[in-house]
Amino acid sequence: MQQPENHHLAQLNIGRIRYEIDDPRMADFTNNLAMVNGLAERTPGFVWRYIDESGNSTSTRPYSDPRIAINLSVWESVESLERFVYQTIHKRFYGRRAEWFEHFEGPYFVMWWVPAGHRPDVEEAVARLAHLKRNGPSDHAFDWQATAVQLWKAARCAPSESAA
Repeated sequence: MQQPENHHLAQLNIGRIRYEIDDPRMADFTNNLAMVNGLAERTPGFVWRYIDESGNSTSTRPYSDPRIAINLSVWESVESLERFVYQTIHKRFYGRRAEWFEHFEGPYFVMWWVPAGHRPDVEEAVARLAHLKRNGPSDHAFDWQATAVQLWKAARCAPSESAA
């Protein structure tokens, strides 16, 4: 996907949590969330992330399944998001996702271009993921496979893995 001039990259990822967010089995996830989010905010290329009344996004539940949690952010480019996901400590937590999140059928991650300065709302993000699920990758909604970046392959985080 070619990045349009004066556009940034928005991303949404969702996951079905295995336990209530305050369950002790979620402690390693919840206890490190602020650290990982803070790292994202300090990463070159970070623009913005959605934050709800919880101080992150763990209270937002836009799906009928109340166990589906979301993460929504904007980055300067696909490459800047890729570096954060696969070349920081985030990769270690991502590798442990099966401890905290159940297997998710179908796409659970979507990217799309937004005009610089635009902050997508949750409804827009959910609609982009639904579009990707219905239509596959396009300029409107795409995944890692539709980009030229490659770290997700080397990180063994290809879509065929079993956890969200």
